[in-house]
Amino acid sequence: MSNLAHHPAPRHRTHLHTLISRLAPKRHWLQTLGVCLSLTLLLPLPSQAQNYPKKPISLVVPFAPGGGTDSIARDLAKLLSDRLEVPVIVDNKGGAGGALGANGVAKAANDGYTLLFATSTFATNAALESNPPFDADKDFAAVAMIGRGPILVVVSKDLGVKSLDQLIALAKTKASLNYCSAGNGSINHLSAELFKQKTGIEMTHIPYKGSGPATIDLLAGRVQVFFSTVPTILPYIRQNSVELIAVTGSKRLALFPNTPTSLEAGIKDLDLSTWWGVLAPKGTPSAIVEKLNSAINAAAAQEPLHGRLVGEGASIESGSARDFQSQLGNEIKMWKSLVKSAGLKDNP
Repeated sequence: MSNLAHHPAPRHRTHLHTLISRLAPKRHWLQTLGVCLSLTLLLPLPSQAQNYPKKPISLVVPFAPGGGTDSIARDLAKLLSDRLEVPVIVDNKGGAGGALGANGVAKAANDGYTLLFATSTFATNAALESNPPFDADKDFAAVAMIGRGPILVVVSKDLGVKSLDQLIALAKTKASLNYCSAGNGSINHLSAELFKQKTGIEMTHIPYKGSGPATIDLLAGRVQVFFSTVPTILPYIRQNSVELIAVTGSKRLALFPNTPTSLEAGIKDLDLSTWWGVLAPKGTPSAIVEKLNSAINAAAAQEPLHGRLVGEGASIESGSARDFQSQLGNEIKMWKSLVKSAGLKDNP
């Protein structure tokens, strides 16, 4: 028999075997723990949504109280309070065209307790602002869109124009034609600029600090054209104080069935609208976003919010958070393209 069979195992091998034997139970425990953690990550997180909300929610409206946007936000807040069983408090933080309030939400904790009531001006301002305090594409999580409303083309009675064709013809011969807006970067402003680009006409922009002052000067004939939202201008159309000449888009409104669309006037790709929706800070847990999305969609289908929006020509939206995120990204991209091609500046 070989002498090698009687040699003891090398000392280092003995120590290694002992170490492995001691670690084996711990190793199996760690492997089991790793598997459990992996399975947990694959499962939904109901506890986050089940425990939310536990305290009041702040719904930031980035405009002064009393306007149309504020009123819609308050209708939504009341309905959400009832559904979520906690107070939803409207917090008006106006300034800088809505950027002040939006920036506050972007910097807030991403726990679902600070939300932004956004409008289409969120996208138009993001496109025009050269040095924004936040990144509209990256600093927010879309939660839910509530509804979309049309943009109406109205003109001063003094202008004597009854159609888009007449407006375009006049603009090509009248060097002093102008249009008003609620401010630089507003939906009114960029809608008119897109109209100019599509038709090749020139009009001078007259910005105001809000739709109210712009409307007053339109009624007085001091400005001539306004690409307005329905809530702003509806009372004056009904009073026959302004001339409604077109609806931007491809479909006529039930509110004004005899008013032609911009597409009927031969202007393609002018399907413009304003919208209302809710955003949260980036990183808000998906379970909370989905719970809010469901509650907001249900609220938009309830009175008085549903009747309010439909009565102003809006369509109710009830899509997913992902749908809203995609629409928002596409809209910001579209407005940025216009701003670049038209050479617009945030401080003209």
